[in-house]
Amino acid sequence: MKTVIIGGVAGGMSAATRLRRLQENAEIIIFEQGPNVSFANCGLPYHVGGIIPKESSLLLQTPESLKDRFNLDVRVLSRVTKINKEAKTVTVLNVQDNTSYDESYDNLVISTGAKPRALPIHGAERAFVLRDVEDAAKLKLQVDNFKGQSAVILGGGFIGIEVAENLIHRGVKTTVVQLGPSILPAFDPEIIEPFQAHLEKNGIVLKLNASAEEIGPHSVKLSTGETIPADFVVSAAGVVPDHHLAVEAGLQIGDSGAIWVDQHQRTSDPSIFAVGDAAEKTSSFTGAGQQIWLANLANRHGRLVADVIAGEKVAVKPAIGTGIIGAFGMAIAATGLTEKSAKKLGIAAEIIHLHPSSHAGYFPGAERVSLKVLFDGKTGKLLGAQAVGLDGIDKRIDVISTAIYAKLTVQDLMNLELAYAPAFGSAKDAINQTGYVGDNVFTGKTESVQWHEIEDLQKSGTVIVDVRTDDENEAGAIPGALLIPVNDLRQRIHEVKGKDIVVHCAVGQRGHTAVQLLKGHGIKARNLSGGYTTWRAGMDALERAI
Repeated sequence: MKTVIIGGVAGGMSAATRLRRLQENAEIIIFEQGPNVSFANCGLPYHVGGIIPKESSLLLQTPESLKDRFNLDVRVLSRVTKINKEAKTVTVLNVQDNTSYDESYDNLVISTGAKPRALPIHGAERAFVLRDVEDAAKLKLQVDNFKGQSAVILGGGFIGIEVAENLIHRGVKTTVVQLGPSILPAFDPEIIEPFQAHLEKNGIVLKLNASAEEIGPHSVKLSTGETIPADFVVSAAGVVPDHHLAVEAGLQIGDSGAIWVDQHQRTSDPSIFAVGDAAEKTSSFTGAGQQIWLANLANRHGRLVADVIAGEKVAVKPAIGTGIIGAFGMAIAATGLTEKSAKKLGIAAEIIHLHPSSHAGYFPGAERVSLKVLFDGKTGKLLGAQAVGLDGIDKRIDVISTAIYAKLTVQDLMNLELAYAPAFGSAKDAINQTGYVGDNVFTGKTESVQWHEIEDLQKSGTVIVDVRTDDENEAGAIPGALLIPVNDLRQRIHEVKGKDIVVHCAVGQRGHTAVQLLKGHGIKARNLSGGYTTWRAGMDALERAI
């Protein structure tokens, strides 16, 4: 059997090397349009910033090393220009001498990835993009050869923010222009706001609710009417599946816009497979197709295709969607559904916020972990989580991602036995605390409200009671809130009798205590999820976007 793979990097190379391990005598050919077939594309921004100084560090394998170890026929600078389904051949253009030839296949794997979204504006050709090692080398050369320059990043997604951070490291004055009201738009506003503030603290200028209308030689004109200086521009305005070969071959395209595949990564042609960013993923929550740009899924699905070709009984697991990004020491991560995506999909979810420490508070170096977790109010099944902070973010999101995969409930988080020592966690880890808070909400011990509901509740006559200390209240308070510190609440219970009450503290813990105290006196009260900390972050995000 002869397998032809279009594209290397994560998905294509995983398919090729796995297939060789399974079938020593298989004929395997990989076509790559660029000079490098196996490179760390997630490391490209860090090469620009000098964090990864050597370009060679990005090159994981070469055609020669792949031939020596895996007996793979790797043909770089070879662009596949057409898939001929009926003949079961591909037409290949040799980029070096501009000659073409046809190559037959028994099985074909499309691993063409994603390409930068085109900018339909004047001067777009002046913008750098960052898709491969050659792109990174060009951008790095720009930064290396010029001093005191300014840059504009068009797009505040993962790549845009990573490039911005690395340009700041290189001393480049950097502005990020984002079309929507916040960067990293998949995140909910109260979670992204601390990260946005951290970026600004470290020198990145954010221009929100704006887009580029024209790129000039030394400036960018924005839709807001503002013109900002830019010695160079980087286009990071998102990506789209690079699936023109599949479209032209008449393969089915999914509702998400990526190549449709079945549970074995087969396309609508049984001899053709698709993996990586060009292929559709199946949502773990809806069963619908979606686009998810993750290298780990590309690797996993490449391996699976090799198993299918080799006759193994395997099937794709639905995708949860887990990602993380860091800048200047702070990380923000998500897994599964956000509040925003759940509402868009019509999925009802209970939401909790909490702000525990990354490890024992008495041990030096403890940092706040701000967590937002979604679960099904009827079953308790976990649906998603987001986290932001300076330490411990990856650990908590990875645990919750695993719990979602295992179909655990929010109550199950109470009982997870996690590694504990004061320098690494708490006796009641942030994950366990999530379970405790979730259990209180799920069982009805506490009824909570969200930060974005406060204004409407106040308009309807609800009294917001601040149960923090006088000093905390003076440092910042919800307008119109009644201050009754939790330690004084029993003595001042008459002030809240007969009223619709929402209590809040700094992060929610004292608020829960206050709710239980009031309940003991026959007064129904609700707790502000995540307390003043969450409310302040959400309001700051809204104010920033104005």
